[in-house]
Amino acid sequence: QVQLVESGGGLVQAGGSLRLSCAASGSIFSINVMGWYRQAPGKTRELVARITKAGTTNYANSMKGRFTISRDYGKNTVYHQMNNLKPEDTATYYCCAGFVTMDYWGKGTLVTVSS
Repeated sequence: QVQLVESGGGLVQAGGSLRLSCAASGSIFSINVMGWYRQAPGKTRELVARITKAGTTNYANSMKGRFTISRDYGKNTVYHQMNNLKPEDTATYYCCAGFVTMDYWGKGTLVTVSS
């Protein structure tokens, strides 16, 4: 089993920045890919970004250029830097991890962007 704990959410004004962190513990040897999904009120959960153990990154098209995912292998932590935030970025952001598919999920951290 893998445990994921997110931190860094909060309230920010439009145009501001936030950095989310996700610390993994447990059977971390089984993790190849880590990433972030988000779910806004009344909407389905959507991919934000993902990063493999080799460092390959993938982003949702609508988030390219504003968001950056990175990984600290020594700390078993993945980060999500969000810049130029918009009100439509308001959502609960979930950290996830797995070997091929996302098998493990954190409880989520709420990001609220005010206009």
